[in-house]
Amino acid sequence: MPDAISIVIPAYNEGQSVADTLSELDTMLTQHGIEAEIIIVDDGSTDNTSELALKSGARVFRHHNNRGYGASLKTGITAASNKIIAMTDADGTYPFRYIPEMVEALKDTDMVVGARIGENVHIPWIRRPAKWLLNKLANYVSGHKIPDINSGLRVFRKDTVIHYFPILPNKFSWTTTITLALLCDDYSIKYIPIDYRQRTGKSKIVPWDAGTFTILILRMAILFRPLRVFLPLMLACFTYAVIKMVIDLAVIGDRNISATAVMMFISALIILLMGMVADALITRLGRIAPEGPASAVATENMEMTLDKEKSRQAGEST
Repeated sequence: MPDAISIVIPAYNEGQSVADTLSELDTMLTQHGIEAEIIIVDDGSTDNTSELALKSGARVFRHHNNRGYGASLKTGITAASNKIIAMTDADGTYPFRYIPEMVEALKDTDMVVGARIGENVHIPWIRRPAKWLLNKLANYVSGHKIPDINSGLRVFRKDTVIHYFPILPNKFSWTTTITLALLCDDYSIKYIPIDYRQRTGKSKIVPWDAGTFTILILRMAILFRPLRVFLPLMLACFTYAVIKMVIDLAVIGDRNISATAVMMFISALIILLMGMVADALITRLGRIAPEGPASAVATENMEMTLDKEKSRQAGEST
């Protein structure tokens, strides 16, 4: 375990659960001998969330108005004193017994995510269809299988995440964005199955947030993997143009290709060129990550592998 970690917890009107959440967290930290600072970011609550958090011994930062889940995480991460950061929620949904395992697993990866695929998971059925579709779209964009794209229980290094702040939103889509950004930049993410309890109080997520998440994933695709958006659109336009041309010439018997088919051919060409330009710009300008696509952990592991190979070869030569 590292010397100390920082635990960042966004909270908005969580007076019903924040005291119990911090008590459970303190018990876990004591049992495992983990030194940690607990940061509560009160996102403009109108109840006694801040007062209860202060009484429990947490560091409390308060937004004067409700700025959003992502904005609260940015505030807490920026204020964190330690290099290793764990984030979770204040509503009692995430069991904290997984945090020690997740911190230990961070030694071999860039981010550890508690994937809500354990034996006891209480996700409302009304959210599951949209969640499944969003996951499939995110898998396609990133080229990775993502068990849980927006889990709020994560452990990561502060310097891995903080340089993505300019593209990370202030709302609930923060977790979705950082997941796609890291995967598209070839960082490694490890998923640990966890349980997910029924929350205390009313959820802040509304059904139409699914549309926001979809737009966000498409925006991230254009930012990191533009051809994954432009190529399907180009193929759709091109296929329609071919079908329309065949109908015009072979079925209807018209000697001229219709204006619709011509426009679709032109649209396909324009979309293809737009995708190629976007991809070239990304390649030319580089990724968001200042050290390139290879993560620090991947580089370290590569160096260790090379050292082992050199030692093996030296032993064979003797």
